Amino acid sequence: MFEFLFKYPPAVFTKGKLVLLSPWPVWLIPLLLLAAAAGLYWQMTRHGSLVSRARSLFIWLAQTALVALVLFLVWHPAISVARLRPQQNVVAVLLDHSKSMGLTDQDKMARLDAAQSLLKDKLMPGLSERFQVRLYGMDKDAVRVENAASLHADGNATRIGDSLKHIAAESGSMPLGAIVMLSDGGDNTGGIDRETISQLRQIRVPVHTIGFGPENFAKDIEIVEAFVPARALPNSRVSARVAIKQHGYSNQKVKLSARENGKPLAIQEITLKGDSSEQSEALLFDIGEAGPHSVQIGIDPVAGEENVKNNTLVRLINVATKKPRILYIEGEPRWEYKFIRRALEDDTSLDLVSMVRTTQNKMYRQGISSPRELEDGFPTKSEDLFVYDGLIIGCVEATYFTPAQQDLIREFANRRGGGVLFLAGRTSLTEGGYASSPMAEMLPVRISANEKTWVREQAVVELTAAGREEAITRIEEDREKNIARWKNMPKVANYQTVGSPKPGAVVLMNIVPQGKKPSPLLAVQKYGHGRVALLASAGTWRWKMWQDHTDRSHSIFWDQLLRWLVTETPGTVLTSTKQQVLADDGHLPLRVDVRDKTYMPVTGAEVEGTVVRPDGQSEIISLAPDPIEPGVYTTDYTADKPGAYVIELNAKKEKADLGRDTLTFRREDGVAENFSASQNKELLQKLSADTGGTYYTPSNAGSLTKEIAISEAGINAHENLDIWDMPVVFLIALLLRGSEWLLRRKWGVV
Repeated sequence: MFEFLFKYPPAVFTKGKLVLLSPWPVWLIPLLLLAAAAGLYWQMTRHGSLVSRARSLFIWLAQTALVALVLFLVWHPAISVARLRPQQNVVAVLLDHSKSMGLTDQDKMARLDAAQSLLKDKLMPGLSERFQVRLYGMDKDAVRVENAASLHADGNATRIGDSLKHIAAESGSMPLGAIVMLSDGGDNTGGIDRETISQLRQIRVPVHTIGFGPENFAKDIEIVEAFVPARALPNSRVSARVAIKQHGYSNQKVKLSARENGKPLAIQEITLKGDSSEQSEALLFDIGEAGPHSVQIGIDPVAGEENVKNNTLVRLINVATKKPRILYIEGEPRWEYKFIRRALEDDTSLDLVSMVRTTQNKMYRQGISSPRELEDGFPTKSEDLFVYDGLIIGCVEATYFTPAQQDLIREFANRRGGGVLFLAGRTSLTEGGYASSPMAEMLPVRISANEKTWVREQAVVELTAAGREEAITRIEEDREKNIARWKNMPKVANYQTVGSPKPGAVVLMNIVPQGKKPSPLLAVQKYGHGRVALLASAGTWRWKMWQDHTDRSHSIFWDQLLRWLVTETPGTVLTSTKQQVLADDGHLPLRVDVRDKTYMPVTGAEVEGTVVRPDGQSEIISLAPDPIEPGVYTTDYTADKPGAYVIELNAKKEKADLGRDTLTFRREDGVAENFSASQNKELLQKLSADTGGTYYTPSNAGSLTKEIAISEAGINAHENLDIWDMPVVFLIALLLRGSEWLLRRKWGVV
């Protein structure tokens, strides 16, 4: 219908440019139109008494519009387009044959079969008649093939960007006029980078896409992502944030679980939300002893699912062998200090070193590794303080620390990456003068400079929405039981009222005094490379004293809080990568941060790694300094076989050992295509729009053979296509003149 009315396909108008071929100047058009409009208006005023003013105006507008149309046609309008020369250009046809193209959709036909049929019956005859056609199979890369029928849906991954780069690189040796891609758009690399789009734009090659598969399965549940910490301490409780997307199972209850080697670590019942909406769920589980742990996070298959292979993701957690050290300074002997130390007596994964002021000039030390440790009091040098992974500041006034020590505490979190916990006390926070110290910047909440905030009354503790999902406050495994458990916890006393949380802070618990507004009790936030927490009470010891002697609520809470404090504290050598599980991809970018004892970047270091492969063999890799970031060393490693890998990194400078670190990762083949298996229409449409191409469905792809020739790529010639004789022009003229005549006849002014 479009071509019947407008004479040409839509691509002519979207890619062409309007031109007027008449030799007369364009400025004459508005001048003549103005003169004609004035003449028509004068003519209309002569008969103004025959019709009303409104009817006269309508007739004048219709006549003026008709004159404008005629003037436009007299100036010979045309569309200037670049058209590919017949048989002198190459069209690259990319046929996706990854595993997702083997899925059978509601039409009972596999996507690849539908694409092959479309190529054979509709596209190839028309394309071959006008162009030289090169056929490529596409999965991890584009590979030239002679016959589309020889392709099978067996590709483990789809990398559209890499395939397009391959074709663009070949354009230097052939007149590439266009690229036609038949795919479901299921790219496994997260999208197409700007560099690829820029390269295609530079050579002006449009990418026409034909999408296969439904945008959503009728019935499917998919684990979109599972975020877990890369590192944990032995026997810690780990929190996984799981992103879920489903279609066809709204409001249905399913079981979300974490398993290791088939053994369930945690099973939680959740309710699925609306179709196609992504929801986030927290799943907590206990991790085991030191070493690498491979955890399967997933949802048990539900009856009727069209794709159950996307119900599970594997994630790696490296349980550290080191024993973090925490320095606890307390300004006076008090119950809170005693019960915090008692809570950690059975935890062999943490080392609590404490110093408590017994008199104005005397400190009592516990947990020290040697008689000389802390013998001069709180550390004054970064190399002395930075040997600890965490820091607890109890009932100590801010002025106890020198200005240099206060800056050092701030740098402990900011530069060292350590965890700092501030506790309430009668000479702490507001009463301790912290509001006017550099440490106020670290606190996750705002505190007053002069108000009295220390309260000795008893008050109820309640979890916030964030606290109900956080591992720190999970005393009971079951979420609902944990909420109920906290509601029955004994009240606390000896607390401080603090202000509102700062941007980026998260409040996990509130204290609720009777008849007063809730106030943050436990708040946490990131600070620089580290993290900071505030516990605005000195009375949590009541959770132990006022309950049965077998109740472990107090010790569990403190154990989890202090583990959170130090788990992510880095060493002098820290290895990281974007992802530890490589799905059908062996490329692993490695980054190593190397610091000295003061945690300043080290340049000129020698950084090497020993890679232990799945077959037990090992190899040595070297890392090069990053040209932009001092102290950062990088390399790209290729894992050529599936399985688990271990990399032991070490850094040296002038034969001095700077530190070591270990990273575990694994490559899994045959899994990437199980996820995001519905058609990624958005990606295909954007790819075509960004490169000047068009997105088609299989039902309208037949018009591609006509529209593909409109292109500025390859060998082309510009031509002007007349549009003055389009049927739609005469229909508009007939409509204007006919409607005017009919109305004049109706109004009796013919």
